[in-house]
Amino acid sequence: MPTPSKQGEQIFKGIAASPGVVQGKVLVLDSDHIEAPQRRLVPEKKVAAEIDRLKAALVRTREQIRDVQARVRQRLGASDAEIFEAHALVLEDQVLIDQVTRFIREERVNAEFAFHQVTAQYTQALDEVQDEYLRERASDLRDLSGRVLQNLTGKEAHHDLRRLSEPCIILAHDLTPSTTAQLDRENTLGFATDVGGKTSHTAILAGSMGIPAVVGLKDAVRAMASGDFVLLDGFNGLIIVNPTDQTLFEYGQLERRKIDLHAKLAEIRTSPAITLDGQRVMLSANVEQISDTAAVLDCGAEGVGLFRTEFLFLERDTLPTEEEQYISYHRVASALHPHTVIFRTLDIGGDKLAGMWQGAPESNPFLGFRAIRLCLQETGIFCTQLRALLRASAGGNVRVMYPMISSVDEFDEANRLLEECKAQLRQARVPFDEKLEVGAMIEIPSAALVADALARRARFFSIGTNDLIQYTLAVDRLNEKIAHLYNPTHPALLRLIQMTVEAGKRQGIWTGVCGEMAGDPALVPLLLGLGVDELSVSPPMVPTIKHLIRRLKLSEAREMAQAALQSESSVDILARSRALVQRVAPGLFESQPVKL
Repeated sequence: MPTPSKQGEQIFKGIAASPGVVQGKVLVLDSDHIEAPQRRLVPEKKVAAEIDRLKAALVRTREQIRDVQARVRQRLGASDAEIFEAHALVLEDQVLIDQVTRFIREERVNAEFAFHQVTAQYTQALDEVQDEYLRERASDLRDLSGRVLQNLTGKEAHHDLRRLSEPCIILAHDLTPSTTAQLDRENTLGFATDVGGKTSHTAILAGSMGIPAVVGLKDAVRAMASGDFVLLDGFNGLIIVNPTDQTLFEYGQLERRKIDLHAKLAEIRTSPAITLDGQRVMLSANVEQISDTAAVLDCGAEGVGLFRTEFLFLERDTLPTEEEQYISYHRVASALHPHTVIFRTLDIGGDKLAGMWQGAPESNPFLGFRAIRLCLQETGIFCTQLRALLRASAGGNVRVMYPMISSVDEFDEANRLLEECKAQLRQARVPFDEKLEVGAMIEIPSAALVADALARRARFFSIGTNDLIQYTLAVDRLNEKIAHLYNPTHPALLRLIQMTVEAGKRQGIWTGVCGEMAGDPALVPLLLGLGVDELSVSPPMVPTIKHLIRRLKLSEAREMAQAALQSESSVDILARSRALVQRVAPGLFESQPVKL
C-alpha cells in the first residue's frame, strides 16, 4: 500500500459524475479481484459435481441481485432499480452458461476458473470497443462475474462498504453498481474511481443517492493512500489532494453561499409558490411508497401530483387484493389530507407481472402491452384497483389519472369501467367520492394531437415528459448509447406541450407536468411560460423549484417561451431559459471556485 502523500496541493481531473463538494480523509480500496486458480478434475465424476456447483452459485447470485434491486427500488425508486435488470438477464443467458459448462467438461477444470476465463473474454472485448455505451457495460459484467466468483470460492470482498467505521471519501480503481447501491450513506462522504464515465450505472446511482462523485481519473487513485486529506469537487470532476488554505477558503465561500441558499429554502417551506407578478403555481411531489408521505409534508409540497401505484405489484407472485390496495391508498390519502393526492393507475407491462399473469414475451415492451392497454384487456386487474381507489377517495382529496392514453376511445373505455365500479360500490353501500376527478396523462404524441377531444372528457391533464420526449423523438431514454438525442427542449416537444395546455384552457381544465422537466430548474421558466399550471417533482427538489418560482415574473417567462416557440434550435432554447434562471436565482447553478 502506498504511503500517505506529503507533497503540496495536487489536482487530478476526472469526470463529474454526481454534484457536490466534500472534504475529508480517504479510504483507498485495494483491488477486490478474486483469484480463480485452475484445478484439474479427476476422476470424471467430479465434472458433474462441478457443474452443479456452478448452477448453485448462479442461483445464489440471482437471489443477491434481486435483493439489491429490491433495496434500490425502496431507497431510490423503480427507474434506478431497472439498472439491475441487465445483471439478471446475463445470469439467464443460456449461451454464456453453456459456454462455461462446455469449458468445464472439455478442459476438466473447476467452475470458478472456467467462469472467469469465459467472462474475461467478454469483458476484454467490451473494454476494447470504441462505443462508450458498450465499454460501460463491461463494468456491469465484471460486477456480476465477481459475485459469481465470490459464491463459488466462498471469499468475501476485502471491504464491507455497507458499514464504515467513520466518515470518509472512498477511492477505488472501480466501484461496481451493486457495491455503489449499498454504500453506507451515513459515512460515505463521496467517492472517486479511476474508471467509468457519465453513462456508467455507477455514476447514475451516485446522482440518485446524492453522493458527490468523480469518475474517470485514470490512474490517479494510485497516487493516494488511505489517510490522505482530499477535497472532492463533484461539480467539476476534481480531486484535490492536500488542498491549500486558499483552496479551502474558496470552497468554503461556496459552501457558505450554499448554506445561505438552504436557509432561504427553509424559510419558504410553508409559503405558496407564487411568482413576483402574482401567479400561483401548484407545486406537488412525485412519490411511489407509503413511507414517502412524510417527505411530502417536510418538503413543503402542496400534495402529490403523481403517486405511482406499481410498488404493490412488484417483487411478488400474486396480485394484490382490493383490500390490500385500499388500505395502502387510504393511508396515503389520510396522511396527506386535506392536500390532494393524484394516483396514477397501474403503469406496468406484462413482463413485470411474471408469476401473476402469463403473457407472450415482447421484443419492445416500451411500445407494447403496458399501462392502460394492459388494464383495458385485463379488466379484472384494473377494476380491482379502481374499486380500491374509489373507496380511498371517500375523504375527498383523491384524484385518479390514466397513463399512456393514446386515443379518446381508451379514455372512454376506462371511464366506462370506472362507472361500473361505482355502481358496484353504490349497490354495496360502500362510500366513495361521487365527484372524483379523473385526468389523462399526456405521454404519447397522439394524445397531444387530440387534446381538444380529451379535454372535453378529462378534468385535468398531466404531462409525463419522460415518455412524451422518448415517443416524440423515437429515443429510448434508458439507452445511454443514444442518450444525447433525448432532448427536452426540442421544438417539436414544446409545440406538443403548448398544444396540450391550450386545449385544456379552452375547456377550462388545468394542465400539470409530472416528468423530469418539472424538476429541472433550467426548464421551469419554459414550462410556466407555456402556460403549465402545476409542477410535480421529487420531494428533495420542491424547495429549489419553489425558490425559483418565487423569484420569477410570469410575464418574462411567457416572453421567453414565445421566443422559444419561434426558435429552430434546442440549444438556443435551453440557453435562453437557463439565462433567465441564472439572472433571477444565480445560486442554483453556482459551482466553480477553482481555476485549473
